[in-house]
Amino acid sequence: MFYVTPGYSPRHLEALHYSQAVRIGNRVEISGQGGWDDNTVFPADLEEEIIRAFDNVERTLATASASWADVVSVDSFHIPTAPDTIGDEHTRVMVEQFRKRMGDRAPIWTQIGVAALGAPGMRVEIRATAVVAED
Repeated sequence: MFYVTPGYSPRHLEALHYSQAVRIGNRVEISGQGGWDDNTVFPADLEEEIIRAFDNVERTLATASASWADVVSVDSFHIPTAPDTIGDEHTRVMVEQFRKRMGDRAPIWTQIGVAALGAPGMRVEIRATAVVAED
C-alpha cells in the first residue's frame, strides 16, 4: 500500500507522480524527505533544514504506522559544505538527531555527498527503511 504524507505530499504526488511511502507486510520504505515545509519552502539555516527533514521522515513513517523506533536503515544525501567531505555541520546535526530520535538504537547509515538534489535550494535529503514489529 502506498501513502501520501498530509501537507506537502498531495502536491508532490500531483506534480511529480510519486508517493512518499510504501508498506509491504511489516517493511516500510519512504522516499527521500527534504527539509521543506508544507509549501515546499526550505529554511535559510542548514541545521533547521536537517531538523525539518528528520521531522518529515517522522511524519511520513507515521502515515504507514511506523516510527523512528522501527528504522533499520538510513541513506542521507548532502550538498557538501567542505571541499573534501560533506562537512562537519551536516554530520553533527545528523548525529544529534539520530541520538535524539532513536536513543541508543543505531541503524545502518550511508551518508552521500551529491552535486544536486531534486529541488532548488535543497541541501539535504533523508531516506529510511523501517521494519515494524509483527502484531
